[in-house]
This record gives sequence, C-alpha cells and structure tokens, in this order.
Amino acid sequence: MSVPARAYGRNRSAVAPARVALRRIRAALAGFSGWRRALAAILLGLAATAALPPVFALPLLVVAFTGLLWLIEGATSLRQAATLGWWFGLGHFTSGIYWVALALLTDPERYGLMAPFAPLGLGAFLAIYPAGAAALAKFAERVPLAAGGGGRVIALAIAWSVAEWLRGHLLTGFPWNLVASAWNISDAMMQVASLCGAYGLGFITVIAAAMPAVLGEERISAKRAWVPVAAAYLLLAVIWAGGTARLAAAGPVAAQPMVPDTMLRIVQPDVAQTEKWRDELRIAHLKRDLELTDQAAIGASRSDDAVFVIWPETAVPFLVDQDATVREAIASVVPPRGLVITGAPRATPPDVEPFEVWNGVVAVNAKGAVIGHYDKFHLVPFGEYLPLRSVIPSWLGLAKLTPGATDFSAGPGPRTLHLPGLPPIGPLICYEIIFPDAVADRDDRPGLFVNVTNDAWFGTSSGPYQHFESARMRAVEEGIPVARAANTGISGVIDAYGRVVARLGLNQEGSFDSPLPRALAEPPLYARFGDLTLLPLMLAAVAFAAAARRPR
Repeated sequence: MSVPARAYGRNRSAVAPARVALRRIRAALAGFSGWRRALAAILLGLAATAALPPVFALPLLVVAFTGLLWLIEGATSLRQAATLGWWFGLGHFTSGIYWVALALLTDPERYGLMAPFAPLGLGAFLAIYPAGAAALAKFAERVPLAAGGGGRVIALAIAWSVAEWLRGHLLTGFPWNLVASAWNISDAMMQVASLCGAYGLGFITVIAAAMPAVLGEERISAKRAWVPVAAAYLLLAVIWAGGTARLAAAGPVAAQPMVPDTMLRIVQPDVAQTEKWRDELRIAHLKRDLELTDQAAIGASRSDDAVFVIWPETAVPFLVDQDATVREAIASVVPPRGLVITGAPRATPPDVEPFEVWNGVVAVNAKGAVIGHYDKFHLVPFGEYLPLRSVIPSWLGLAKLTPGATDFSAGPGPRTLHLPGLPPIGPLICYEIIFPDAVADRDDRPGLFVNVTNDAWFGTSSGPYQHFESARMRAVEEGIPVARAANTGISGVIDAYGRVVARLGLNQEGSFDSPLPRALAEPPLYARFGDLTLLPLMLAAVAFAAAARRPR
C-alpha cells in the first residue's frame, strides 16, 4: 500500500493508518462464514434501523451499507449473497417493525401467543427484498463497470432501490421505513424528495452510505479512492444547500402563506385500543370527541374564521350515514361555516345485498347531513381483511385483527373531495400515507391531505413516530400540506415543505387549532412524474461510474 505524498502532504500519516484499518475490517467481513457471517449481517441490519426514525443515528448508515457491501464481496455465489442479504433484512425489519407484536397484544386471548413471533415472521418475509438486492449486487460484479470501486457501490444502490420499489408495490406493498426517512432529521435534506421522491433520495443515500467501502479496496490508489467518496459527500452537501435555499425562499413556517379565514381543529381523544370497540364505551368515546371539540372552541382566538374539525380514524364507532341521532350529536359541535370530518365505518343499507363494510371518512355539516365521504382503498392485510379467505381452512382460526366477521371492502382509489370552504382535500386513512406516488388523484389535484389514523395499535413504540415521518415526506413529494388526526398521536399540521406547523404528541389527550398552509402553486417535479424520476438518477450514477473507470 502507498499513499502519494504529493496528494496528501502532511496528512499522509493520518490517511494511511485509516486505510489500513478499513482494509482489515473489509478482509474480516469478507472472510466471515457460517454463523459469523449471519450474525454480522443481522447486526448491520440493526444498525440501518437505528439510522431511521425516531433514533436518527445517521452515521450508522455508513456502517450498515459499507459493511453489507463487504459481506457481499466475500460471498462466493449468488445464493450465498442472497442469504446474507436475507439475514441483513431480518435484523433490519424485525427491529424496525417490532411494534407489530403490540398490535396483537390488544387482543391477547386470541393473538397473544402469536405476538412474539409476528415481528420475526413479517421481518423474515420482508427480508426477501434485501436478499434479492444482495444477489443482484453480486451478479453485477460480472459486469466490468461494477466489478470494483464506485461501480460496485452504484450497483448496490440500484439493487437496493429496485428492491425498495418492489416492496412498496408487490402484494399490496409495504413501503414502511424507506431508507430515505433517515433524512427527516433535516428539513433541508428532505427537500430533494420534491424532485425525486423517497425512492430517489434513498438511492442517493445508499450511494453515500456505501461509498466509503472504496477506501478499503487495496487495488485502488488512495488518490483515486477518495474521488468517488468526495463526490458522494459533495452531492449531499449540494442537496443540503439546495434544500436550505428552497426553505429560505419559502420563508419560515410562521410566515407561510395560509388559506385566509380558515382554521383546522385537530382532535386527539387518546382512546386505548383495548377499549376502542367495547360496546358499553362507544357512546363515551363519542362524547369525548364532542367535549374536546368544544374545549378547543372556548380557547379559539378568532370568531370570524371558518373552522374545520378533524377527528381520527373510526373516531365515531357508529354508522354515521345511517344513524340520525349520531349525526345530530356531531352537528351540535360543527363551527359556523365549518364541518366535522371524521373517520367512521360505512356499510351498505340493511336491505342491500351483498353486505359490505368500508373503513371510511365522512364530512358532516351543521345540519347533520353527510355531504361527502371517502372509503379506504389500501387495506391492511390481516388487519382489515384476510387474504385468500376462500381457500384458507376455517379450522386454522385465522381472522382479521379489526372487529367484525366481515372483511372491509376497498374504495376506488385516491379521491379528491370538494367540500365548501376548504381547498380540495385528499383523504388518506392510516397507512395509506406511506405510499409514495399513490396518495393523490393526478386528475384532480388536492390542496390538502387529511390523514386520519388510529396509531393506538402501535402502543408506545417507534411506530407512531415512523408513521408521522412518512406523512412529512409525502408533503414534500407532493407540495401539499397534511392535516393529521391520530387517536393517540402523533397528530399535527404539516406544511407543503414537510415542516411541522402544529403538533400533539403521543399518548396525549387534547385538541388544537391551526391555520391551514397553502399547497404549492405548481406541483413539484415528483408530483408530476412520480417514480419515473428515479431513472435519470440511476443513469447519471452509471455514467459517473463509467467516467471514473476511464484510464488516466
């Protein structure tokens, strides 16, 4: 090994030992076999999770993806690479979605025995995607462009991004904890998602996180090894600078242009999931929503604003459109010129066949009339319906987690509601907000996302924080503010740049009024072209790798 003195001068002694250490770590990881390789992959997957919300230990992304690349390098076959990718995914997803066990413990008599195994089972399934990414990255080594240096890193980034995109689309999709969410710690870094979305930002993130692996390669000189590393981190600096400039041009949150004479009232009743559907408490739950709405009205500073009240998912445990008494109760707290927008189940009338049930949102005016509704279209498998119900034997005793024997039916898809006094709204129920490029009706662009959710399923865990950060990323991608009402938190109002205007934390009962931020006048690039914006990024990265391999 040699480090050119002319390139590094006085820093030569500092750089050389660092490269020696990296080479030793690389050799150790590449040389692992058996349980050591599996354990190393699991620990690296855990490190990747710690870099995401709510911990945001960003440097661990470098540890995770640089280490993963070196493990892949040591694999002797595609099957071996896929196996270590699977172990990485098992550690990553099991630690990221451990709160699935808490959802099962809301009904311990039926599902308690499954709780310890559910995160492992779901993690094992989702780990198929990193397994495919690792195998694809290993296969790419046969291509001269990706045989070493920055090309190997870019091959891993492409493979990981393809795997994330597939995870977000196949089998109804589950794009939870995308690697791009690590940047939610910085408002400025998030802004590039307006151009390339979470998948594009994730692609850039993996490149930056794995590029230090080049420094551990022996056949690359120190001078040439630092070129792609410097380029990757210079790109992050440019993204930060561009995001900072974008936010500076927008002005601070307090100075954001707001929809005039309009206020949002967010209600968070903090009802425990174990009590949510108890028959004897349903009226009490409705009364709590009514009381919290009235309490916020007492503290309102202006009486001439139109106030639109937003209650969480299934806040009203009754069929609102079929129950005049419930509608009358809701109407009693509707502010002048306002509405109550609430999550509530909907069902076909008693004399209509076949019987169907929807997880819905309804808008009720001061006269007690339902003037708009929306039905959730992205249903949770096993949560709101049982997949393959017709072929699963009944003796297995499998059922959906939500109450009732009937599966929920899916709505028609992203839909924009036009309600008096409000910009066009795009309702999104629960985890519908986590899907990039699938939250807005492209033919009828909304001016506000209304996200109602019941994060009581997640308990006191990282789940509600991860969910809230997904809502922030969608706001940036689409240039549309988000009003979020959660049963137990986190509720909030988010502007079109992903910044929090107002917020109510986890496990808090309360309500608050907030002005309504405006959507961007023109949709961002990502809002117009969606996930297609990822392709130019990949082509540019491949072109950079090709240029870097040219003889000098």
